[in-house]
Amino acid sequence: MSEAFPGMPPPPPPAVPRLSSVVVLYRKGEAGVELFWVKREKALAFAGGFYAFPGGKLDRADATVPMRGASGQAAALRVAAARELFEEAGVLVAEGAERLGEEQVRELRRALLEKRCSWAELLERHGLALRAEDFPEAGRWVTPDFAPLRFDTFFYLVEVPAYARAEWWPGELSEATWVTPAEALARWQKGTALLHPPALHAMRVMADFTEEAVARERMLHPPHCPDFISQRIEFQQGVWLFPLRTATLPPATHTNAYVLGNGELLLVDPGADDAEEVDRLLAMVEGLMEEGMKPRALLLTHHHGDHVGGAGRVRERLGVPVWCHALTAERLDVPVDRVLEDGEVVELAGSPPQRWRVLHTPGHARGHLCLVDELTHSAVVGDMVAGMGTIVIDPPEGDMGQYLAQLERLRDWPVTTLYPAHGSAIPDGPGKLREYLHHRAVREALILEAVSTEGSTLAEVVERAYTDTPPFLHLLAERSALAVLLKLEQEGRVREDSGSYFRV
Repeated sequence: MSEAFPGMPPPPPPAVPRLSSVVVLYRKGEAGVELFWVKREKALAFAGGFYAFPGGKLDRADATVPMRGASGQAAALRVAAARELFEEAGVLVAEGAERLGEEQVRELRRALLEKRCSWAELLERHGLALRAEDFPEAGRWVTPDFAPLRFDTFFYLVEVPAYARAEWWPGELSEATWVTPAEALARWQKGTALLHPPALHAMRVMADFTEEAVARERMLHPPHCPDFISQRIEFQQGVWLFPLRTATLPPATHTNAYVLGNGELLLVDPGADDAEEVDRLLAMVEGLMEEGMKPRALLLTHHHGDHVGGAGRVRERLGVPVWCHALTAERLDVPVDRVLEDGEVVELAGSPPQRWRVLHTPGHARGHLCLVDELTHSAVVGDMVAGMGTIVIDPPEGDMGQYLAQLERLRDWPVTTLYPAHGSAIPDGPGKLREYLHHRAVREALILEAVSTEGSTLAEVVERAYTDTPPFLHLLAERSALAVLLKLEQEGRVREDSGSYFRV
């Protein structure tokens, strides 16, 4: 089960984007241009584990700070950019900052981060003035509407002043350093540095840097970005994520289709049953075809409706074969051209080529498949885990014992980045899998404790074991609780008699 069902609340509306600012800080040296990039702490709700540039959301107080040469929102956004650059990189871009010594700058940064003074107070107290000319515009990007947190972000291209020194301090950032665009792009290609579309675009532009004005002009006009929303999300080379609006379980509103490859393309899970949604995906694929790429096949991770809804339309439009596991093929209305088995390798020609290992991972669905890239160990994992929401194990299709065994298998493979069906990419794949296994173990203990020796119904078990779950989700909780009880029964720790469960 991953589709919505009667009685569920309606899907939430798209989140309203919050205004934010980002600074692409650069310097010129013997090695050419370098950018100061940061890695966001993996626990952060937005873009945790991704590489980015210094920045953050607009604070209400930013509108009260003077910005010479600008007014209104344009001024406030630059104020935020200057503040975030100082907080995250220690670079104070302001008139008069050249008078301050390095240790004095560090103390001011500490005072701001520890909230011993406000940004406005810090600037006024030390005779510093912010100037709009120091923060030239370099693009605007809006987070797509599938994300639970969205930002309307304005970018600024800033050359580090001669007097300033960028420094990383632990906190919301797990690392920060100078990097050449070529080095950053090489890591993106290898899957060891995930980049959102704005950061990827900036790196590509700065890799060809000649002068700031030319770079800014290119950064202001990224390709494939109507209304400032990227239509191509490629967190690592050759793995495109394309969220499609589907009738899935809230809080998710979309199911991710994936396009894999750098020449030959493998399409995964076009789940929308709305023709317009599927046509958006097809438009992206056809754009890649115009660039010389070629669709090879359509792969379905499992049979649930929010994963296969557009399969027929994609098959017909692109003329590609459908691949899936045999147990999935039995449940589909579209013809299946190739049955995949555990351990097979799907090879995709291209530059570079890709080899995806097929893993049969039953538990959520009997025919569930995952794909693991043999070079980067990134994994397309369908409904094994989720970047948002939860995974329901619904008997008899779902089997909790099998599901847990497959989580352990993925953890030990090992995998790196996980690409789930719902939510964004998960950079720390092993950490997420350990988190899932721990959560399931805790829940199993609660369910076992909720079973009395005198007998308990399924509803009674749910009421006792899911006190942290809203009542409207108890129908879902019953399905997963039943899966746990069946597992405990197989292990001889619980027995069932006439609809009641007894602890053994």
